[in-house]
Parts: sequence; C-alpha cells; structure tokens
Amino acid sequence: MVATSARQSVFYIVLPVITETVAGFSILPRAVLNREEWNIVRGSLALLDLDETDALDAAALQVALRRRGRQLQTVDAMIAAVALRYDLTLLTTDNDFGAVPGLHFENWVPS
Repeated sequence: MVATSARQSVFYIVLPVITETVAGFSILPRAVLNREEWNIVRGSLALLDLDETDALDAAALQVALRRRGRQLQTVDAMIAAVALRYDLTLLTTDNDFGAVPGLHFENWVPS
C-alpha cells in the first residue's frame, strides 16, 4: 500500500501480506534468491499494525460483498480494510479488489 504526497511516497505493508509474499516466493525455484531480495526490500516498507477494528471492518466488508454476489478472501478483506482505514492506494495484481467500494488500487506490473 502506498501513501503519496507532493514530495514523496511511503510504502506500507501488513502482516498478512508478508505471509502471502514469503509463502509465494518460497515455493519457486529461485526461493533462496527471492529471500535475499526480500530481505533488502523489506526494510523500506513501514509495517501497519492490524487491530480488532480492522478485523470487524474486514468481516463487514466480506458480508456486504457476499450480499452483492461477490466474495473476498479473509486476508484480502483485511488488507482492503486497512487500505480504506488509512486512505491508502493498494498496489495489487488481484482483480478481486475491484469489488471493494471506495478502495483505491493500482497495478504497477506491466502486462
């Protein structure tokens, strides 16, 4: 997630994203190199803490989306709730976030 001002961008991460990221690259053939690169990048990301409010907001988001015929995984709902709470832009390649009302998201990965 990123917050951008006129002068700089600050990149944030939450624990579920760390879990998904590390698990994802750990099963790839270049897992050792990925871990080394992750260790370099991780230091530049500010960690946002999750709390009970985020969990409740994520649950409410899941229920609201389900009522509209859409589903969002629990981890993704928590990520979206935090981005909404702090008015951050979510950087993702996951199109499921398009169903989340009011969420700003971008895909910076070239097609």
